[in-house]
Amino acid sequence: MTKNYYLIKKTALEARKLIVSCISDAGSGHPGGSLSMVEILGCLFHNHIKYDPKKPYWNKRDKLILSKGHGSPGLFSYLAIMGYFKTSQLHTFRKFGSILQGHPDLKCPGVEFCGGSLGIGLSFSIGDALAAKIDNSDRHIYTIIGDGESNEGQIWEAAMTATKYQIDNITVILDRNYVQQDSQTEDVMPLDIHSKNNNKTYTVSDKWRSFGWNVIDIDGHKIEQIDKAIKESKKTKNAPTIIIAHTIKGKGIKHMEQNPNWHGQAPKHEFLPIISTELESQFMISPSIIAGSSIDLEHKIKACKDAKADCIHLDVMDGIFVKNKTFDFKKIKELRKITTLPFDVHLMISNPLTHMKKYIDAGSDIISVHAESCNESSFGEIHDILINNNVGIGLAINPDTQLPKWSYKFLPTINQLVIMSVFPGKSGQKYIESTHSKTQKIIKLLSKHKFGGYIEADGGICNANLRQCFIDGARVFVGGNAIMGQTSVKNAILEFKNIIFNTIQNLLLSKANSIGGKDLVTKWINLHNEEKTTLLNNIATDLRYL
Repeated sequence: MTKNYYLIKKTALEARKLIVSCISDAGSGHPGGSLSMVEILGCLFHNHIKYDPKKPYWNKRDKLILSKGHGSPGLFSYLAIMGYFKTSQLHTFRKFGSILQGHPDLKCPGVEFCGGSLGIGLSFSIGDALAAKIDNSDRHIYTIIGDGESNEGQIWEAAMTATKYQIDNITVILDRNYVQQDSQTEDVMPLDIHSKNNNKTYTVSDKWRSFGWNVIDIDGHKIEQIDKAIKESKKTKNAPTIIIAHTIKGKGIKHMEQNPNWHGQAPKHEFLPIISTELESQFMISPSIIAGSSIDLEHKIKACKDAKADCIHLDVMDGIFVKNKTFDFKKIKELRKITTLPFDVHLMISNPLTHMKKYIDAGSDIISVHAESCNESSFGEIHDILINNNVGIGLAINPDTQLPKWSYKFLPTINQLVIMSVFPGKSGQKYIESTHSKTQKIIKLLSKHKFGGYIEADGGICNANLRQCFIDGARVFVGGNAIMGQTSVKNAILEFKNIIFNTIQNLLLSKANSIGGKDLVTKWINLHNEEKTTLLNNIATDLRYL
């Protein structure tokens, strides 16, 4: 289980919007490397760093050192979100007299290191870590370095020093996005080396291991992997740890992703509404593993992991709330041992309040209960228990149920609203078409009550209705037979993603057309690389924009 999984997802979206906005306001800055480390910062601030924004110099705090200082918009955005200063202050980024400059400065509360010249932050961090050991402090040092920055020789001098002194109170995270200021890192100065002598490739992970470091390789955008790696790093004794976080530069904005041109370029104001729409279009695929012919749930989870599913949907049925019966918290606890993928647990049970602690302890990342099995009082208790245990809060409604008025007060803190498009309790049902209009009406209602979570579409979701479900406003898609019932889970998930990707392109072109007509549509298309420009031109032609 990853604590605060859905909270981190929510603040990651907020941080990306703030990054793009403040750089655009300033007319300069570095969006690419700021966007690539957002999930890393979210995990650190929400789950690991000891800090107090009201007492930024609290002597028992942990320290976060941003060695790749040009990523300051990312750091500043999280400092604002966590309460060090108001988010409105981000509009002063790079302005004369502002505490928020192009690189971190100690004038800004929460900043621990003036990150200007690259390569220095790791040496500084080792000094801090040694000082903490001398003082018998339990302070932990977290340091984020860049892969372009790793061209600097001082990085490797520091690496040797940390090993010599067995510095185990430091966790270094390498933002391995493969792009630096001028080009791809492997074209400028490769970190992964292919030896013609023995025809082997030695990765940057191999380099760090050869320096005596504990090395953990992860996907730097998977919250569950980041969280697990940081936990492991803090358990390691007598050796420093580096987490090689494989990331995408410019993550979340397609024309910026892996594009060296966006290392240090500010997006124009006219594109901000389109970019905001694109960021809000991020989605998750959550396969339901009770679907399909096989009963081997462990094998199904492995297939979902290999297919790069975002989470696992676990339908719990008790034979009382619905006629069928599946499994309970005991099976979830068994499954939890074999994967870090988030568990999206859907409780189709009666009296869910009495079982809540068991499902939390089993390792659920979000738990959705049915409005039909609760009232305001019992859901209020469930809501508070989940918040206190850092587990996501979900509420589900059946096809013939409207969102109850008692739920309105909880909407600002509910992480997920599950709108059922089949009646729960039996797989293989067809999607109820009236769910489209129901979802659209509910979303209008949610906006009035400050709902900031996800809409999950659950029941009969398939290639034929996926596009419309996305247009309706759903952002989490439960795939039953359409994914788990297919010969290749990987291909089925890829088809889901491709349908949604093309739907997003339509949505963004529509947005551009609505605010700037043909000229803005053309400008937006021209931001993309040749392959994507061809695709977007085809879509735009189909939509008669050009």
